[in-house]
Amino acid sequence: MKLRMLALSVVVSMLVACGGGADKAAPGAKPDAKGGGERVVNMYNWSDYIAEDTIPNFTKQSGIKVVYDVMDANETLEAKVMQGNTGYDIVVPSLQFLARQIKADVYQPIDRAKLPNYKNLDPALMAIIAKNDPGNKFGVPYLYGFTGIGYNVAKVKEALGDVPVDSWDLVFKPELASKLKGCGIMALDTPTELVPIALNYIGEDPNSQDPAVIAKAAPLLKVLNANIRNFHSSEYVNALAAGDACVVVGWSGDVFQARDRAQEAGGAEVGFVIPKEGAPIFFDMMAIPKDAKNVDNAYVFMNHLLEPKVMAGISSYVSYANVVKDSEPLIDEAVRKNPGVYPDAEMMKKVFPLEPLTPAMSRQYADMWSAMKSGK
Repeated sequence: MKLRMLALSVVVSMLVACGGGADKAAPGAKPDAKGGGERVVNMYNWSDYIAEDTIPNFTKQSGIKVVYDVMDANETLEAKVMQGNTGYDIVVPSLQFLARQIKADVYQPIDRAKLPNYKNLDPALMAIIAKNDPGNKFGVPYLYGFTGIGYNVAKVKEALGDVPVDSWDLVFKPELASKLKGCGIMALDTPTELVPIALNYIGEDPNSQDPAVIAKAAPLLKVLNANIRNFHSSEYVNALAAGDACVVVGWSGDVFQARDRAQEAGGAEVGFVIPKEGAPIFFDMMAIPKDAKNVDNAYVFMNHLLEPKVMAGISSYVSYANVVKDSEPLIDEAVRKNPGVYPDAEMMKKVFPLEPLTPAMSRQYADMWSAMKSGK
């Protein structure tokens, strides 16, 4: 399951079964020149963002051990890569953070000659990504999704009656948000998502760099804060699954996994909607830090992940879409036909990628977020 869930970093080392010796090594698999005996690749990814069998299958095929650390915030990853000496061979920032980090010269250019499966990537989506990674030079797409509204169907109906749930009105209109306060509103703890959402909701450019335009989001954030139970970028998943929250502003695949958890526990029906006003689309990108120690092994693992069958298994498991064009027919039908995972063409016209923040924007976002939380 994909939940951006753990605040602490958990190391998951997947090894070949005892005595195992790997089966036949994957093409290109070899110890890095600096790596000595044991073949290893160190990856820093969002938590629960991979199928259960992906790493064991890769290790069995290649003999390469995957040390897999997890995070729940782009800001955490950015602090590590900006400081340097991360210890990671692959990291997975979201696209707008990758764009900012590229300018800081912390990544190696992607050597496509070492990625035979690069040809599997969808050119149309790669063109969108290239707006933040010119020439697709530094990043390889992993998965993508949307920020939207997850909700407890019964509790929202009880609180609001027949009010449509397909709008950001639920969290930005005081007359609606106040009625949902009792059953619990939760939201991502990040202004880099909520400020653009608020701006888009009032008809402004979600990526505006104009301080006067950005400031227009503040009143909406105050409405949200007045009715919020908690801002957190992972706790909302369990809260929604358990019925402890009725409306969340969260990531699409996380909400679907909350839905699955609720179903497994015999709990309430959970829904997800990309609001009609539009919402962010995000791409999470694989990149290789400049100080990576196991670069060859990183390419072997990344190439494995770009296999249509492998990526289809990941998308089926975590309910996030991917950019490997031939994987779609192999994805579980319920995921493939879910409009919250693969929206129709009309909705795709309304979603918007988030652009990297300038230093001035970052300061203004942070100041607005702090002021909101302190009730100013």
